[in-house]
Parts: sequence; C-alpha cells; structure tokens
Amino acid sequence: MPYYYFNEIWTPFKLIGIRLYKDEDQTLWVKIWHLKKRRLRS
Repeated sequence: MPYYYFNEIWTPFKLIGIRLYKDEDQTLWVKIWHLKKRRLRS
C-alpha cells in the first residue's frame, strides 16, 4: 500500500466511532471503529 498523508475531518459521526479522513489528493476515506481505512467511492 502506498504512503498517504491523512487529515481528519471532524463530524458528529466521530462521537459514535465513524471517522472521515482526506488524503493529499482530496480523496475521502472512512474508518469505522477498529476496521481499516477504506476509500469512499463517489
């Protein structure tokens, strides 16, 4: 897997364990609880 630099985006979903991240190409990623980060398809 290539190296990505992530910035976390704060949303109310963070309170229930769903975190959103943006990489340097402005692609959205999601991390749900203890699972791996996955890219969101749009």
